[in-house]
Amino acid sequence: MKLQSFFKKLSDAVSGFFAACANYFVHFKKGDIITKISYFIMGFGCFCRKQVVKGLAYLAIQLGYIYFMITSGVYYISMLSTLGTMQQGEVWDEALQIYRIQTGHNSMLLLLFGVFSIFLTILFIAFYFMSVSRAYKNQLLMEQGKHINSFKDDVRDLLDSKYHITVLSIPVILTVAFTILPLIFMILMAFTNFDQTHQPPGNLFTWIGTSNFSKILYQNPRWSSTFFKLLFWTIIWAFFATFLNYILGIMLAIMINKKGIRIKSFWRTIFVTTIAIPQFVSLLLMSRMLLDNGALNNLLLNLGIIKEAIPFLTNPNVAKVTVIIVNLWVGIPYTMLITSGILMNIPEDLYEASRIDGATPVKQFFAITLPYMLHVTTPYLITQFVGNINNFNVIFLLTGGGPQSLNLYQAGETDLLVTWLYKLTTQEQNYALASTIGIVIFMLLSSISLITYNMTSAVKEEDTFS
Repeated sequence: MKLQSFFKKLSDAVSGFFAACANYFVHFKKGDIITKISYFIMGFGCFCRKQVVKGLAYLAIQLGYIYFMITSGVYYISMLSTLGTMQQGEVWDEALQIYRIQTGHNSMLLLLFGVFSIFLTILFIAFYFMSVSRAYKNQLLMEQGKHINSFKDDVRDLLDSKYHITVLSIPVILTVAFTILPLIFMILMAFTNFDQTHQPPGNLFTWIGTSNFSKILYQNPRWSSTFFKLLFWTIIWAFFATFLNYILGIMLAIMINKKGIRIKSFWRTIFVTTIAIPQFVSLLLMSRMLLDNGALNNLLLNLGIIKEAIPFLTNPNVAKVTVIIVNLWVGIPYTMLITSGILMNIPEDLYEASRIDGATPVKQFFAITLPYMLHVTTPYLITQFVGNINNFNVIFLLTGGGPQSLNLYQAGETDLLVTWLYKLTTQEQNYALASTIGIVIFMLLSSISLITYNMTSAVKEEDTFS
């Protein structure tokens, strides 16, 4: 049913697009001379019908777009196919009989401004259709003798009936400028060979299709083995980091909320203290304490509990267990706080009835507490799982991705995909491979999130849980 709904919405969107295209020609045919001129001069239909400010705004958009395209837009779009052909370097000047430095193309800037030019063109087309549609609507209002809004009327509407547009416009613009456009730029970079040996302007990079994806999956044994090993570890890490924190946090909340426990606020405050301390401080302190010659190993050696230092951060398997355990210290208090409020809202009658039926505390937990918690906290669980797959702080600050391994490409044994991506960009300057990994992470997370969320009772039994 969800698949049918998706395709129906897609079909409606396509139908709406073709209907808008059909209306474009119909309105031109039915329009008067002012409306027809508006198809060539934006804002003319507003300007001639006493909407001077709106008409001038549309005209300014058209003139500004034409100026931009003539001066640079056409050039940047035309260079997208090659991303530059002229490299920076020394060339022989016949006239001066000397070598001079030739200024070359910059592939990165050509790609960036090319994407921006295309986006600006799409935005201009949207404003163009708005201008044409407004011109035809003004014609109909004029023919019917109805009032045509002035600039003051439009401002009043934006502060009243259309206030939601006013409030949301700035966040939408900022999201597009600082999230959508950089994201598109990053995605396109995955289809290039932008790496350490192709650094513009000295060395240009160009399009190579899906070669990076092929290499990371099977063509390049070093890359593919590193990718799949880190992917496997990333999933294991995210699973334990999410569900251990969740279960232990619930158990801690149950113990604190249990009847007969005194000074509950004190116990909550003790555990919340780990949240009050900045996470990076706790992790850096832990990383120093767990060194082979750190405080913990020295203490255990002096007490005679161990005979040699435990390789908390230098042995691959021990290091992986260590980061999971340390993450419990950081993550359990969050779950405890969230679940404490939910536990207080579970009807006591359910527990009373179960006790009468002879249910044990364990049975009550799995039959009442856990289902109720899962129904309410499913979005939180999904968010935590996704966040742990991209949990840069714990891994990077605690182990730095180490211990290092010669079998992995620019990665350590505890590196996640996201920390590997970071190393590829800062140490190796392999931006194309890093971008490819970023796309794979996005596809992985979006698939897991959508599938998991749609399979939970929070969706299947929405508004029916009691």
